[in-house]
Amino acid sequence: MEGENSSNRFEKAIFIGFLALIAWVPLPFGSKFYWSWPVFEFGVYVLSIAWLLALIFNKADITEAFLKARPVIFIFILWLLWVLFQVTPLPATWIKTLSPQAAALYANVPGAHQGPLTISVDVFSTKQALLKSLAYVLIFCLALLLVRSRRRARLFAYVLIMSGLFQAVYGSLMTLSGMEYSFFVEKIYNVGHATGTFTNRNHLAGYLEMCLAVGIGIMIASLDSGHHNYQGRLLLRKLLQLLLSPKARLRLFLVIMVIALVLTHSRMGNSAFFTSMLVAGGIGLLLSRHATRSTVILLVSLVVIDIFIVGTWFGIEKVAERLEQTSFVGENRDEVYQHIMDQLQDYYWTGSGLGSFYEVFPKYRKQDVAGYYNHAHNDYLEFATETGVVGLALLGLVVTASFLVAVIAQYRRRDPLMRGFSFAAIMGICAIMIHSTVDFNLQIPANAITFMLLLAMGWIALGLKTRRKVVFNDEEEVV
Repeated sequence: MEGENSSNRFEKAIFIGFLALIAWVPLPFGSKFYWSWPVFEFGVYVLSIAWLLALIFNKADITEAFLKARPVIFIFILWLLWVLFQVTPLPATWIKTLSPQAAALYANVPGAHQGPLTISVDVFSTKQALLKSLAYVLIFCLALLLVRSRRRARLFAYVLIMSGLFQAVYGSLMTLSGMEYSFFVEKIYNVGHATGTFTNRNHLAGYLEMCLAVGIGIMIASLDSGHHNYQGRLLLRKLLQLLLSPKARLRLFLVIMVIALVLTHSRMGNSAFFTSMLVAGGIGLLLSRHATRSTVILLVSLVVIDIFIVGTWFGIEKVAERLEQTSFVGENRDEVYQHIMDQLQDYYWTGSGLGSFYEVFPKYRKQDVAGYYNHAHNDYLEFATETGVVGLALLGLVVTASFLVAVIAQYRRRDPLMRGFSFAAIMGICAIMIHSTVDFNLQIPANAITFMLLLAMGWIALGLKTRRKVVFNDEEEVV
């Protein structure tokens, strides 16, 4: 039987370790450096092995959410096998057929044509990326397997919210106080912009977008579904209760995170947040068969209050000015994208190897582009050049399927918490998909993991079994 009653101390310990890992990952610079990402990989592998042992000894069971997500898990496995294929030694004649450009590069290496070759032109980096990809897939599966009750779902969501809140408070204080420190290290870059414990303001913005999506989803889940007409002292009592309630604290947390998002001065980060909130809100109101006035008021207040009041105090108008005045031409991004498209044509089908962009792009970068690019500043183009159209299509299928499942859950589920989870998944996926057009959030482990958790939330919203009485139109239903 699913639920907390069938749990045990060992399985609970795995869940606690899972939550601790989620909270840890953003702290050491988003786990982007060589010394930090092995920590989360090791943690994920240990938790996965522990859960398998629990399953073998009948201390854990497979959840409905995991069973429903089997199609995307299968696609994820195909993705991992595809990356593994990129580093598998193949006959030179095969490489000439599968990746002529890679074969041409090997032709310039003395003695390379005498032995087996690989599709990846940077085998070491691709193997590292494969280990990270495996950790991402495993944490997706762990979320489906461990978030197995409403209580755990709330804990899971609040860990993400509190992690986002910490980043928001820390980043804002560092910026407003002039004490520009990241993770115990004085900042050199992005001084004057909120970065939290990340190194890049845009990556903090991406992380906050996703945490805000979870927070707004939980806020919507906590709204009163009834339609009451309070008058006089009853209204005053209701307002006082609201001010002292967890909902008021959560609303304050959301405002603080929006303040920090604005202080990042990330143009696309702010644009992606508000656009995704409007999209998710529109979908939610359109599909909701029981939309409440409270939900509408919350969504409107998030837009009006956060943009016009918080924005006036903390500089969102400056972000808008930058959006109007700064062109991609001025930042060389249009030239960069043109050169990346040249690279993509040479590695169209099989890619140059996951994680190999920094190695391959310098061969295509021309003199009109200054500086060093270790990432494409566009996740779609980076995945396309590294894994080819085949790899990009596999990832696209996973994201599209998870998004559609979240939309279906928004329509089918009547449990407010599950509707909140589906809203969070819809909004968070939209935000990162928009932001990824001009940045590389999905190359940062902390953001990639959080995105995987949002994908999992869509499947949890559809598959988590709950037994809770909900009143709709004076009728009780078990959802």
